[in-house]
Amino acid sequence: QVQLVESGGGLVQAGGSLRLSCAASGRIFGIDDMGWYRQAPGKQRELVTTITSGGSTNYADSVKGRFTISRDNAKNTVYLQMNSLKPEDTAVYYCNANLVGGSVLMWRDYWGQGTQVTVSS
Repeated sequence: QVQLVESGGGLVQAGGSLRLSCAASGRIFGIDDMGWYRQAPGKQRELVTTITSGGSTNYADSVKGRFTISRDNAKNTVYLQMNSLKPEDTAVYYCNANLVGGSVLMWRDYWGQGTQVTVSS
């Protein structure tokens, strides 16, 4: 089985910082893009940022200049450094990875269980 396990969420004041981590584990043969999505109450899940296996990144306009995605391919782990947090960043953050592994030997998306980030004003 393949699992994505997130950590690092919590409660922070506006202007503060948090760092999220997401580690992929299990029978993994290769990982392509990894990324972070978020879902606020009453809203649809939205893209926050992605990173390719080669390190190319893409950010939502709302987080550009404040959030930084990175990854450690040797550890199958992706990180999200969030600075200058705003109350509107409050959401459940989900890790995503496009990988081949487990018993399904084809590329597919896997999701973490989500971690809550709450930014107080």
